[in-house]
Amino acid sequence: MVSLLATTLSAPAFSSSLVYEPVNPTFGGNPLNTTHLFSRAEAINDYEGSSGSSSSSSVLSSLTSSLQSRLISQLLATGEAGSLETNDYSLVITDNDGCLTITITDKATGESTDIQVSGL
Repeated sequence: MVSLLATTLSAPAFSSSLVYEPVNPTFGGNPLNTTHLFSRAEAINDYEGSSGSSSSSSVLSSLTSSLQSRLISQLLATGEAGSLETNDYSLVITDNDGCLTITITDKATGESTDIQVSGL
């Protein structure tokens, strides 16, 4: 037993210098770690982002908004009385002796706003 202990303690010890290598490829790490890091980040991500169906609804809402803007521009460009009804609001344009009055009514709350434009 003593001889075993003596040989173990007399054996040479080998070591090397410690070298730091970053894990994240952004900071100089191995580029092959990218997939692994992304999959771990997705696994712990709690954020409920937009799905494909809301993407199509955002395109639809963008088109609707664009059409509403175009119709309002046409109503204002003519300078004549007219109205526009949407699901969300009602827009009424009246001509009072050269002064346009635009009444916007929110259908959900019933609030209305009057805008008067003269000199057109």
